[in-house]
Amino acid sequence: MDNPIVKKEDNYEVQIRDFEKGLQRVLKHYNLPAEGIFVEFKQRQIVFKNIESVIEAIEIPKRENSVYISKFIAAVASGLFDAALNYLWDETVLELRKRVAQYDLSYFFDNAVRNPEKRARLSSPEDLTKIDDSDLILGAKEIDLITEVGYKHLDYIRYMRNWISAAHPNQGDITGLQLIGWLETCIKEVISLPMSSIAVQIKKLLANIRTNSISDDEAKEIGSFFLELTQEQVNNLVFGFYGIYTRPESPSESRNNIHKLLPLIWERVDEDTRSSLGLRYSRLVANNEKIEKDLSRNFLDIVNGAEYITDDLRAVEIQNAIENLLTAHRGSDNFYNEPAFARQLQRLVGSKEVPAKIRIGYVLGVVEPYLTNGNGVAWNAEPIYLELIEKFTQKEALIAVISFRGVKLSSRLQFALCQRKYLSMLDKVRNNISSPAALEIIDAIQGYGASLDKLRSDTKLNKSVNNIIKIIKS
Repeated sequence: MDNPIVKKEDNYEVQIRDFEKGLQRVLKHYNLPAEGIFVEFKQRQIVFKNIESVIEAIEIPKRENSVYISKFIAAVASGLFDAALNYLWDETVLELRKRVAQYDLSYFFDNAVRNPEKRARLSSPEDLTKIDDSDLILGAKEIDLITEVGYKHLDYIRYMRNWISAAHPNQGDITGLQLIGWLETCIKEVISLPMSSIAVQIKKLLANIRTNSISDDEAKEIGSFFLELTQEQVNNLVFGFYGIYTRPESPSESRNNIHKLLPLIWERVDEDTRSSLGLRYSRLVANNEKIEKDLSRNFLDIVNGAEYITDDLRAVEIQNAIENLLTAHRGSDNFYNEPAFARQLQRLVGSKEVPAKIRIGYVLGVVEPYLTNGNGVAWNAEPIYLELIEKFTQKEALIAVISFRGVKLSSRLQFALCQRKYLSMLDKVRNNISSPAALEIIDAIQGYGASLDKLRSDTKLNKSVNNIIKIIKS
């Protein structure tokens, strides 16, 4: 069926061209640039020829409140594609915040904000505006509100919005096909995406923990559900348990429920997550937060987790420095803000070996900013990253090599600059590695035929990586 928006009898093209010419006359009257301001009509027509089938994927009640989609269409008609992309992203972020608030706000904050001090300042839906867009979409992925594929696509659109839309000065070109594709992605992956069955079950479980007393038999049934979860879902759920248990206002009934459930899931929690929970306790000790400290220790004692507690104040300080650096890197003005935090991390690391319990977080905390955000290099910080990378021990170097397995870093590898930096890093850490199996993986990655963001899903390569993980854990 023909799209009524573009019917010839509506003289749509004539009206748009007349509007554009009139506006150009106004700009010239004020001696302002008038050429190259508007996208050519042919590109706008591509959007309008396809927009009906895309928009129909949004239910009418939700469509009636999608103000930024209306602004998106108005910007397209005006030939301002950079502004249209900005409005599209605004609609996507607004919808994602609504979904988070309606799902389980505390669970989201517990997973999206791992710094206890920052987490303590977040409690209401209004606080979602304090979460950077990068952390918002990653946190939504962590709690299964969006899929991993959806996260990757959204991360790309976020990047384009930051560097080619009206959000920042730019000279980039956006085509009609790109714009309609991004609209379809945002609708499919966020605006009209139904909640996954796992997300629904986790939401019910968390609500049950907070409001009801769980019997021993019910706990066993829930333990069977844990077996259906992926490794990431297990880790994220345990962070949610920790958040409920250590929050002073949580009722004792909730803690009793977690006391029954935690032993049933603990065997599936990975070592990095266990160490992270132990480090949280150490930070509470260092900050002299008695109530939370005692609750955190009780949580670990449920599963005999004292071995994951570190008394090394340096480990706590390095972890804080890593989190500060990543916050600066992921935020606006990162080129200006990163160097100071990079120097702080460099001072804390010094010439000593990084404590084993924070080894993975440390390496990933250096690799992510070294790869850049895809747009440019923080020149004043890069020499620091290079020095830290060149000092990696073999185990740290191995973690850097397989860092593509992480969702966030894998998504970064969509971008050409990040790919170049990753391959450059492999060259730099090669000399720190003696394992033949690891060197073979480096060779395989450097000779990889496809885009490097596909490494994470490459089954053959990931089987080889399992041997590297054994070396890291030894």
